[in-house]
Amino acid sequence: MKPFLLLASRAEDDAAEDEYAAYLRYGGLAPEQLRRIRLEAAPLPELDLAGYAGVIVGGSPFTSSDPAEEKSPTQHRVERELAGLLDRIVDQDFPFLGACYGVGTLGTHQGAVIDRTFGEPLGGVEIELTDAGVADPVLRGMPRRFTAFTGHKEACTALPSHAVLLASSQACPVQMFRIKQNLYATQFHPELDVEGLVTRIDIYCHAGYFPPESAEELMASARGFTVTEPMTILKNFVSRYAG
Repeated sequence: MKPFLLLASRAEDDAAEDEYAAYLRYGGLAPEQLRRIRLEAAPLPELDLAGYAGVIVGGSPFTSSDPAEEKSPTQHRVERELAGLLDRIVDQDFPFLGACYGVGTLGTHQGAVIDRTFGEPLGGVEIELTDAGVADPVLRGMPRRFTAFTGHKEACTALPSHAVLLASSQACPVQMFRIKQNLYATQFHPELDVEGLVTRIDIYCHAGYFPPESAEELMASARGFTVTEPMTILKNFVSRYAG
């Protein structure tokens, strides 16, 4: 089969390695079946999409809706590179799954309103599928309601008319959407289990997502959730597009 491509942008090595391991584990992929490019480390090389089964964009410390003057040169470069790649991906309706940062990148590219209105703290959230979500093959086998981990400063306030809303939650109306037939974005993290969230809380303790003194409380809260359903999305995405 052709490999999948993971586009990552976490500068912290521990976080980057843990994320990559999660996509391998829950996608049922061997390392040679998931090539990773760390966008924060170097410019995106020229890509031949025909050599890949699909593209996955992982979470990121970058916030798409921040004012331009507050973004670092690295963030500006990464955003330009992803926008150029999305021009091709959308044009070809090429298999794409963006997790968390995928909402900011794919949403912005497609004309969604991305801002801080519906940001969510780190923790477990009940997600509900729409009728379109229940019928979507990437969500096959998912219960109508399930718990997933979220933690984001920005979210989608309004989707463009051509987008299909697949999942929502009480505090964040756009938790997952589809563009065309093969492009997906989730606001929650389909790769994140309890220990994965605990790891990220530890790594990002001083990154501004939460008061550092609340880290232990957040870890304890995370361990109180059972999060097993979102990973089905990764399994379904891989099985649907593996060639």
